[in-house]
Amino acid sequence: MTATRTPELHVVRVFCGPDGRGGNPLGVVRNGAAVPDSAARQALAAELGFSETVFLDGSGGGRPCRVDIRTPSVRLPFAGHPLVGTAWLLRHLGQPVTALRPPAGEVPVTYDGEYVWVRGRPEWSTGRRTQEYASAADVEALAGPPPGDGPLYVWAWQDRSAGTVRARFFPRRGDGIVEDEATGAAGLTITHELGRALDVRQGTGSRILTRPHEDGTIALGGRVVPVRTTP
Repeated sequence: MTATRTPELHVVRVFCGPDGRGGNPLGVVRNGAAVPDSAARQALAAELGFSETVFLDGSGGGRPCRVDIRTPSVRLPFAGHPLVGTAWLLRHLGQPVTALRPPAGEVPVTYDGEYVWVRGRPEWSTGRRTQEYASAADVEALAGPPPGDGPLYVWAWQDRSAGTVRARFFPRRGDGIVEDEATGAAGLTITHELGRALDVRQGTGSRILTRPHEDGTIALGGRVVPVRTTP
């Protein structure tokens, strides 16, 4: 791997539940210039094995930072949990931002106490099929991905009046990620389809809050906790 210096890797969990459980692990290479080559970035993302790894190309300090989001097999134009986690990490390191800039476009960032919010557009989250189940218990009973190809977001109402949804996401990419613990982009999709704010309970204990805005964007909010930093 070609590098100008050692990558500084931070690992956080994004969209943690109120009790600290759940949350999707995220790797953030703070000094993206340490891994300047696209092939090397993809190789490192595959080696780390997180559902997403972010390479940060910018210093923060209130300015929009370019972010490069990689799964173990592909580069993504937009993804919710990497953007929320990166925004939280920059504030944690004393460099809060007002926006992040993945390939899809500029993503506004808001800090609200323990919550971090990002805003994206429904057209940035395409290619995911949603499937409603009869009950939350049916969603929880799944032993693994249903048969078929392509990303699948299964969900059911847990409390329709409160806007609470029970969900699971199966990427079905064939890259070793069988199930995502928390998926912001899929939360954006289901919020757009249902046309209302949601409280999504995903995976083993994750929580994703969503809010539609009049300009057509949808905000994704959640808690983040640190895991480790290397070197």
